Amino acid sequence: MFDDDDPFLARVRAMALAFPDSNEKVSHGRPAFFTKKVFAYYGGSLKVDGEWVQHGQSLVVMVDPEERDAVAEDPRFYMPAYLGPSGWRGFDLGDLDGDGWEEAAELLDASYRLTAPARSIARLP
Repeated sequence: MFDDDDPFLARVRAMALAFPDSNEKVSHGRPAFFTKKVFAYYGGSLKVDGEWVQHGQSLVVMVDPEERDAVAEDPRFYMPAYLGPSGWRGFDLGDLDGDGWEEAAELLDASYRLTAPARSIARLP
């Protein structure tokens, strides 16, 4: 479900694994980044009119409850299957410029802070 040579994955992997105590595993066929809990997935999907729509080059993260309404208005975001009702959102990476990658980094940071153990979060700058 993913290409290990994907340059988008390489960039997400470098950002995600830079967090304290972070690791990578394959979960449900996609790269997942975690400490004690998963804080990001690379790629996701959703069901539209009974058909699965893949978002292979996307970042799926836990979004702060206060931010969920705002991201719902942004066309780069989607509600991933299964995880969406629990507060996770997908962020398409396909057409990102420099500012978009900064936003992806901020989304990773926020998701990490929502899911990682306090001792790992304390090691952040």
